[in-house]
Amino acid sequence: MNALEDNAFSRGWAEVGERIPWPKAILAISAHWETDGPAVTIDEAPQTIHDFGRSFPQALFDAQYPAPGSPSLAARTAQLLAPRAVRPALDWGLDHGAWSVLVRMFPEPVIPVVQFSLDRSASPEEHYAMGRALAPLRDEGVLVMGSGDIVHNLDVDFRKPDAPDWARRFNDEAKRLILADDHLALAAYEDLGEDAALSINSAEHYLPLLYVLGAARPGEPIRFFNDELMGAVSMTSVLIG
Repeated sequence: MNALEDNAFSRGWAEVGERIPWPKAILAISAHWETDGPAVTIDEAPQTIHDFGRSFPQALFDAQYPAPGSPSLAARTAQLLAPRAVRPALDWGLDHGAWSVLVRMFPEPVIPVVQFSLDRSASPEEHYAMGRALAPLRDEGVLVMGSGDIVHNLDVDFRKPDAPDWARRFNDEAKRLILADDHLALAAYEDLGEDAALSINSAEHYLPLLYVLGAARPGEPIRFFNDELMGAVSMTSVLIG
């Protein structure tokens, strides 16, 4: 609903979109596209995917984000990850993990957007390594955007205003490790104890963060925004660089 509502979260993304350098293109890694082996969208006009239940209002299904694709960025992404095979995909587009954020950051859909999938067979450390391999894209004017949640446990009602203590503790610990550039600890999150296990019971929402951290450079400026929890779902967002 942040795609439609005027609230603190949508305003936070809009403010970041206004302050960062205008990217030539965007590589989006969303929690909502998992594949067997990595894949990248190659469509010149990717579809807007409404991948959520019918309990949401029709206005959300009517929303479109007709950004152009970029076959050249898709090819460059695959090149940087070689010899790992990356499937060129025409069977996907921009899912709500991507477009619901981008519609706030860049309301005019003129920047080319490519989505990169989460490989189900890859370990967290391998996801982080792929992020490192993709880091040269940043020097080529590409915004690497991960869309997920540091804390994502839908077994707890996210509509309740109070977050569980374990969710707050892990969200704070993750922020501490990000500020310390301790990316390897964040990749090895299974070693971070029970708070991490409860917070990352749906790993696909955590993994996009590892791509962003992999593409980061040591000592870069780091800023947190939208730093709130809704139940056991973290809205905490991080801008690096």
